[in-house]
Amino acid sequence: MRISKYAAIDIGSNAVRLLVSNVIERKNKPTLFTKNAMVRVPIRLGQDTFTHGSIGMPNQQRMIDAMLSFKKLMGVHGVSHYMACATSALREAKNGLELIERILKETEVAIEIIDGKREAEIIAMTDLYDVMKPHKSYLLVDVGGGSTELTVIDRGKTIASKSFKIGTVRLLNKMVANKEMASYQKWIEKHTRKLERLSVVGSGGTINKVFKLSGVKIGKPLSYILLSEYYEYLKKRTHKELIVDLKLNQDRADVIVPAVHIYLLAMKKSGANKIYVPKVGLADGMIKLLYKELH
Repeated sequence: MRISKYAAIDIGSNAVRLLVSNVIERKNKPTLFTKNAMVRVPIRLGQDTFTHGSIGMPNQQRMIDAMLSFKKLMGVHGVSHYMACATSALREAKNGLELIERILKETEVAIEIIDGKREAEIIAMTDLYDVMKPHKSYLLVDVGGGSTELTVIDRGKTIASKSFKIGTVRLLNKMVANKEMASYQKWIEKHTRKLERLSVVGSGGTINKVFKLSGVKIGKPLSYILLSEYYEYLKKRTHKELIVDLKLNQDRADVIVPAVHIYLLAMKKSGANKIYVPKVGLADGMIKLLYKELH
């Protein structure tokens, strides 16, 4: 048996995360991936990009500080390999490339800006498939701060995927066009209408938090009715109540309602009556992709 440590840096529109994973290689058995540590910092890059078109100096410096900290943490943990990916906020920022060049120069942390399709492909490499049965149909929904990735799986095969500029930070700033929201719903209807008894599989930090708050047993799905009831409950809570009573981080409290709304729309338009939440995301997929590329 050989154990090594890999790291993934997920630079999203709402937060930046460092995931350190144990990679356990066993003779004649599948390789195991277990979480060793997770650090999340609320650098809301999307707030800059979606409202001003570029990343401002304060958040640029916060990114530099975060990458220096992550680099030191990776050293302390003994990480042998890492991968860093940035999504819609840096992808759409006018100075996105300039910023990752600055980060590389000042911290030696190399960042890859990925598009929506690449993001969906990496997410699909996670344990999302562990909840899927080969003879059934699923709609994978990953909601981020700047975009939502959709993938339709029918009997183990990907039949369609698309990224939409619909994210929690965009919704918070009222920057999602009605046309984009309509396209999101029409796309789901078009690609799922012929699939029977379809279920939604949700990924993303917010749906993970909602699942934890719901008290539903791990491995079991949330029903459409339960998620709808929870949505109505959350809508009635003040920002302070969400932080104090539900113990949400400040940057999670203000996006939880729009996030649940996106998942509910996906369930409604696809006819799904339940959503599975395997508690994985882009960073988990990056660890597996890194392992695959190195072996």
